[in-house]
Amino acid sequence: MHPALEVRDIHKRFGDLHALRGVDLTVEQGEFFALLGPNGAGKSTLINIIAGLARPTSGTALVMGHDVRADYRAARRALGVVPQELVFDPFFTVRESLEIQSGYFGLRRNDAWIDELLAGLGLTDKADTNMRRLSGGMKRRVLVAQALVHKPPVIILDEPTAGVDVELRQSLWQFIQKLNSEGHTVLLTTHYLEEAETLCKRIAMLKQGRIVALDTKDNLFASFTDKYVRFSLKSGQMPASLREQACEANGCYTLPLQDYAELERVLRSLRENGATVGEVELVKPDLEEIFVQVMRTH
Repeated sequence: MHPALEVRDIHKRFGDLHALRGVDLTVEQGEFFALLGPNGAGKSTLINIIAGLARPTSGTALVMGHDVRADYRAARRALGVVPQELVFDPFFTVRESLEIQSGYFGLRRNDAWIDELLAGLGLTDKADTNMRRLSGGMKRRVLVAQALVHKPPVIILDEPTAGVDVELRQSLWQFIQKLNSEGHTVLLTTHYLEEAETLCKRIAMLKQGRIVALDTKDNLFASFTDKYVRFSLKSGQMPASLREQACEANGCYTLPLQDYAELERVLRSLRENGATVGEVELVKPDLEEIFVQVMRTH
């Protein structure tokens, strides 16, 4: 069985700018995969290459085993891309836009699936509304529907919830998770790292055109063993030995721990210094902290 997406030693240059520097990436069929990175890391350039919208300087990209250059038609039919930008035709209604998109893939009598997309994305009551009259969040939903109109096995979501309110975001993810549970492969780029942490099983991190981390979410969390204790003081002062290590914000102190057994040493030091502890919370790093550490390390 072919991987859903396979990228082999992709380089991309724009004049003197080396945007992608030997990217290797494989996404298996049925995965919900996150591609993370700061602005300018090369995420959109890589997506454009996979979608056939840009040509790599060297290297190959395949969608469901189809080379995006040598077998472009089959690769494009297997792929649905939701772009970061709000691109739409202002002269058509929502339904007309989806019917036209169906026509690009040679699909006739696609009304049943269009109706299902409209219902799943909360667009049924907007079906006959002109695109230019929709809010930004609704336009983004239409972009998702356009990407899915030909039922592609592989879906790429490039910042799909940028500028979308909480309610729209939740309904969108419910629909995408349903598609993933039915076997569709999903590649997600997002700056909302809590989304990637909740939805994705494997995560790649891109920086300056290179993959700097690639593993399952569980393994990434296990590799960062830092733990923290966060507490407030009802009375007394922090001993100097702890104050040097602590971060203070809004009356709460955060201390790194090598392991949880070290917590007793911290509490004993506070007691011996005459301090009375208020609330205590043990904290594990989240994906955002891991992302920041990876970016700093590389």
